[in-house]
Amino acid sequence: MASKACHSCLQLPPPFLLPRAAFGLVPKRGIKSISTPRETRFTRGKGLPQLEASTAAALERKWYTTPLRTGGLGTKKGMSAVYNTETGRRQACTIVQMDRVQVVAHKTRQRNGYYAVQVGSGWKHPSNVTRPELGHYAGHGVSPKRHLVEFKVRDEQGLLGIGETIGASWFQEGQYVDARANSRGMGFAGGMKRHGFKGQGASHGVSLTHRSMGSSGQSQGGGSRVLPGKKMPGRMGGHQVTTQNVKVVKVDEEKGIVVLNGCIPGPDGCLVKLSDAIKKPWPEIPMVTSDAQAVAEPLRETT
Repeated sequence: MASKACHSCLQLPPPFLLPRAAFGLVPKRGIKSISTPRETRFTRGKGLPQLEASTAAALERKWYTTPLRTGGLGTKKGMSAVYNTETGRRQACTIVQMDRVQVVAHKTRQRNGYYAVQVGSGWKHPSNVTRPELGHYAGHGVSPKRHLVEFKVRDEQGLLGIGETIGASWFQEGQYVDARANSRGMGFAGGMKRHGFKGQGASHGVSLTHRSMGSSGQSQGGGSRVLPGKKMPGRMGGHQVTTQNVKVVKVDEEKGIVVLNGCIPGPDGCLVKLSDAIKKPWPEIPMVTSDAQAVAEPLRETT
């Protein structure tokens, strides 16, 4: 015969052993904002503020430093010297030649998110150009170019007509430009040449390590590894360098030559990107090329 259940086992434990939830003593916890929550991209509604991390906000921050017009491409021919007629001093200069620089395509805010002008220079045989590139040039009615570079502009007013030629007269004497080019490659260089290290001692027990970089980091204290960004021997040069505020000394439109004051980066024969200096006032120069002006003047007379 089965044993009966004990009545003491069915009784509740003493009240002090029960959780407070059984008596409704647990407070209702929640998160309440002290201030009004700020509107973000997750809130929906009308009249929301412009996002600081959006593409439109980024373009607005760069609005003052974005050039009004496109730049030009040239080839560094070498260095020479000119004499200043005012001071009578010899002035070192760099000669840059612009060869068949044309506008190839446009980038617009509605389609690409920003305004830019695609500029090409030189000439390339169609047999050495891929079919997609040939279609790109043929679609805009421009011959294949050796170099193709993009220059950002502030708004649609800086977009030149496709096919217009940018000559040396695009830059005026006395204005300032920013010159960009790939620096001269040095190959594999040590720490002293690449970063200017002092080197080891010349005596007092130092042997065969006079030009070595020394220790590359800690052992156990630093994680037994070389920290990222450590200055060490490696390939030197061959990267883009910008020289700002370079003055234009002379311009020869017939030969396509622009003479710049001083030296600019890159070896002879390298591609140089010239644009209006962003740290100087924008030059008071027409926004169209000389070819476009020659076409527009007869139209103005007839109208």
